[in-house]
Amino acid sequence: MNIPHKYQNKPRREHRRRTGYSLIELTITIAITASMTAVILPALNSMRSNMRALTSEGNLSTIGQTAAMYAQDNDDRIYSFTWRAGIPYLDLSIGIYYSSQNDFDAAARQAQNILQRATGRIHGKGKILSPSVRTPYRRYTHLVLADYMGGNVNDPMWADPADDNLLKWQNDPINYLENGVPYANGLPDVFGYDESAWTSNSIRQLWPFSSSYRAVPHSWQPDYDIQFFPSINTPHGFYGPYTTEVGERRYHQVQFPSGKVHLFEEFDREQLGNPYFAYDHAAPAKIMFDGSINTLQSGYANSSVSPRDYFYDGNKIIWVQTYVPIDTFPVPMGGLGDQTLLNMRYHWTLGGLSGFDYHTPFARPFGR
Repeated sequence: MNIPHKYQNKPRREHRRRTGYSLIELTITIAITASMTAVILPALNSMRSNMRALTSEGNLSTIGQTAAMYAQDNDDRIYSFTWRAGIPYLDLSIGIYYSSQNDFDAAARQAQNILQRATGRIHGKGKILSPSVRTPYRRYTHLVLADYMGGNVNDPMWADPADDNLLKWQNDPINYLENGVPYANGLPDVFGYDESAWTSNSIRQLWPFSSSYRAVPHSWQPDYDIQFFPSINTPHGFYGPYTTEVGERRYHQVQFPSGKVHLFEEFDREQLGNPYFAYDHAAPAKIMFDGSINTLQSGYANSSVSPRDYFYDGNKIIWVQTYVPIDTFPVPMGGLGDQTLLNMRYHWTLGGLSGFDYHTPFARPFGR
């Protein structure tokens, strides 16, 4: 068979399979991926922040509901330490009854008793010590409510979901002392941090059982007469006479339940820099004495007044002080050593439980 000349010796086409992207295609793919990431990541971070905020508000709501139940079972009492000076209580460590000389030492021993029963750390190296070197009302009043709820002192409910340190400590309340604990071995030795007596073992071992939420001092101390006052050197300390009668406040003494803060997030962890609650722009979640949740900015709250300085020459004195961090806490907005004076707002309210923090239903700024 004769093949036409035009079909003879015609080269065969080779079909090669492509095994990769061209440089242009790869560049376009990277650009598209980067663009999508730039759009999606902020949305995901915002969603995560919103979920944490909702969880924190849920924590506060649950605490408020349990506090109301506690009051029903305890003569309308606002939960607080109940052990009193001069009354013998059992010391689980030595098996004998012991009487304290003042209510603050009695409260420290009650905190020790609650934690020993909850953790079983009664003897040995990990024994829970009495934190009598610091006033337990500052950070550990919630232990009374935890005991009432069944003794789960490490419940995540006590931690803001963005409080990574506390959540980590809760998971390892013994070995956490090896690193990450506030002022372990007296460190850090850096200007700008609170260098109070945090190195005591009886205090250091309590940090895993602390809470991200602070109770206002007037929920456990009287509105007038003999009182504790804020310390000018640190926002984390109080001072005053140990003759103060504490832990006897009742819900019926709150004059404006919807306008008075009971518990609040110490830091607004949903904002850039985790601002301390006393910054005007901070909007931490707060539970009011009527059980409602308040997320208004602190700058819209009534001004703070130290109980010692209610009136001077006929005028109330606004209490302001510098925020000084403990070593694991967020630093001031202006960095370590920032001397900005902050209005402490609802932490120290004029009139205590008979005063109010926020106008309702509409808030307006005070002390500007």
